[in-house]
Amino acid sequence: VVNGADGPTSKADCLNRIYRALCEDEAASGKRARMIVLQDAEDMVDPAGLNVMDEALDKAAFVQLPVLALPQSGSRWIGTHYSDEFAEAHAKTMVVRSWLGAAVPGAGVGSAISRDALAEFGEAPFEQQSLTEDYELGLRIAGAGMRTRFLRCRTSNGRLIATRAYFPCKWKAAVRQKTRWMHGIALQSWDRLGWAGGWVNLWMQLRDRRGPLAAILMTCAYALVISTIFSVLLSKMGLAKPMPLSPLLIFLLGFNMAGFAWRLLARSWFTGREYGFSQGLAAIPRAVVSNFVAIFAAHRALGAYIRALRGSPLVWDKTDHRDHPTFAIEKSSS
Repeated sequence: VVNGADGPTSKADCLNRIYRALCEDEAASGKRARMIVLQDAEDMVDPAGLNVMDEALDKAAFVQLPVLALPQSGSRWIGTHYSDEFAEAHAKTMVVRSWLGAAVPGAGVGSAISRDALAEFGEAPFEQQSLTEDYELGLRIAGAGMRTRFLRCRTSNGRLIATRAYFPCKWKAAVRQKTRWMHGIALQSWDRLGWAGGWVNLWMQLRDRRGPLAAILMTCAYALVISTIFSVLLSKMGLAKPMPLSPLLIFLLGFNMAGFAWRLLARSWFTGREYGFSQGLAAIPRAVVSNFVAIFAAHRALGAYIRALRGSPLVWDKTDHRDHPTFAIEKSSS
């Protein structure tokens, strides 16, 4: 692939080269594009998406469609845990975020940017040193005073207008992908974008950047669960005496358990609404898989971030799609 410099490079660098080609085409044809739409080649684009995004850009500079991570029969735990996360995030979190008027980050696919809005950021609108240039783009557009929107709508027959995708189905690939997400969103963007905006935007930034802290807390929580199990077993065997619990501690444990149950029920409900009752039930135990992927990704992301602070060059870790179900279909049909 001919680019401006020798690799390795980043996705943003490639996007900037495509953007310059667009500018050259516009100059040659004398016609200016209305919008730029980002989609991944391996994803399934909704046929109604273009019309919806085109109409929404009349009143916004950036719009984001939902992403549906499709369940995978060959990877019911690792590959399908993305289905639970995106079903909840893009039916609850992003909807509330847009409704409150907070900046809507890009997801990299199903994103449309006004041509005029993108021109505001010069000849290289995509941040080449960012690991999550799509996420940053929506925030930068909102930071420039332009409106961003999350669009969740359905066709007349009830189909959600969204970009559908298969995500990594192997453990290492999933950890690598979430390492890049966590490094770019939770750690790098803190340095690059800082903390700006009103209280709503600050709260959303805090939520976006909580990943490493959440991973530490989850590690402690699972360690406590294991130690509690061993303590109960030892007490049953008469080898240890259980410590009495104070009324306050009992109340806090009960309150925490109620919150935990509410979170699991919410994820189960959002997953079941999109993919059916059985997938909704499976989302509850899959939360453990999601947690452990996040824990391992946070460890790798923190290490990469520390190396970057010491001067090591950033490496854009591309998602491996060799096990993509579409490729498997092509191989079997050929």
